[in-house]
Amino acid sequence: MKIIAGNWKMNGSRENLVNMVAALQNIETENTVVLCVPYTMLGVTSDNIALGAQDVSTHDHGAYTGEVSAQMVADTGAKYTIVGHSERRQYHGETNDIVRQKAASALAAGLTPIICVGETMDEKQAGKTMEIIESGVRESIPNDVNGKIIVAYEPRWAIGAGLTPTDEEIAAAHKLIADTLSDIGLDGTPVLYGASVKGSNAAQIMSIPNVDGVLVGGASLKPDDFIPIITSVK
Repeated sequence: MKIIAGNWKMNGSRENLVNMVAALQNIETENTVVLCVPYTMLGVTSDNIALGAQDVSTHDHGAYTGEVSAQMVADTGAKYTIVGHSERRQYHGETNDIVRQKAASALAAGLTPIICVGETMDEKQAGKTMEIIESGVRESIPNDVNGKIIVAYEPRWAIGAGLTPTDEEIAAAHKLIADTLSDIGLDGTPVLYGASVKGSNAAQIMSIPNVDGVLVGGASLKPDDFIPIITSVK
C-alpha cells in the first residue's frame, strides 16, 4: 500500500473537487489517497479520499489577519496538511524552524503533517544535497512527535521544470531520510517522493526502496491524469 497525495496548489474550485471525488468513487485501490486543496474547498465530503490543507499558521489563534490555524483546518474535517512545501520556502522564506513550528501546530490539532524537505539547484550543484536533506529532516520535525507524520522529499530544482532525478538519486535521498528518521526514533515514518510525478513514471518511482508514495502536483488536478497514478501500484 502506498500514499498518493495530490497538491492542487492555487488551482481549482469546489465544483472541480466534487467532480474529482465522484470520479474516484469507484476506483478500486488499497492505497491511501489524499488531496491537499485550497482552504475554500475544505469540507467537501468523501468516503474514499481524505482532504488536507496546503499550509497552516504557526499560531493557534489571535490577531493574525489572513492566517488559518491548524485547528481551523481540523474543524473542516480535514486530516492532513502540507508544511514546508518548496514553494512556501522559496516565495515566503520559510525556514526549517518555521516548518517545525507548523508541524507541531498540526500535530496538536490532530492533523498529520506532510513535512517537505529538499535541495535547490544551487545546493545540488554545490554538492550539498545530502547535507540539506538531512538538516531538513532533523530541523523541520518537532522534537516530541505525538501523532503521525509523513515526510516528502522534493528536489526543489525539479519541481515545475519537468525534470526528474535518476532512480539512483531518488534511492539515495530516500535512504538517507529513512536512516535519519530511524536515528531520531521515527522508524517506519512514510516518505513520499514529489517532483514531476505523472502516470508514466509513478509506478517506477514507487518501486524504488524507501519510497512509500508520491506527492503529486499538476497531475492531481484532473481525474484522467490522477487516476493512472493511483492505480499504477497496489
